[in-house]
Amino acid sequence: MTYIVRPATSDDLPGILLIHNDAVRNTAAIWMDEEADLADRAAWLADHIDHGFPVLVAVQGHAVLGFSAYGHYRPRSGYRHTVENSIYIHPDARGRGLGFALMKPLVAHARADGHHVMMACIEAQNTASIALHERLGFREVGRMPEVGRKFGRWLDLVLMQLMLEA
Repeated sequence: MTYIVRPATSDDLPGILLIHNDAVRNTAAIWMDEEADLADRAAWLADHIDHGFPVLVAVQGHAVLGFSAYGHYRPRSGYRHTVENSIYIHPDARGRGLGFALMKPLVAHARADGHHVMMACIEAQNTASIALHERLGFREVGRMPEVGRKFGRWLDLVLMQLMLEA
């Protein structure tokens, strides 16, 4: 599969929206029931850009195959050196190495920006995402049983952490 990873632009928003809403409808990766619209994703992208946070896309031609981003972990000033990542891959493109290709430059960006820690908050049954993060050097630092609910079942949250500074 030939693709490139680059910063997202507003032209990528329809593809990002499609992937986001698929995750809302069909997975426990996003803990919400309501799908987003284009205005929501445009505001999300603008907020990331305004704060200097990257949004990366993997594209093949004009098709968005996946996206990754990081942003504030929590809004309080004491967390200003900690960021949280997100990564989502189109269902037809999963299992082809896109996750690693999107995450590696995201981690490098966080390091270059001087962040201290990158967090990943992952639904416990999402073993592919947990394995991807482990491959990148993240380690599990906590599990929170039954803190979310979707599809009529309780969801456990795995907290993973990567120290960005040596």
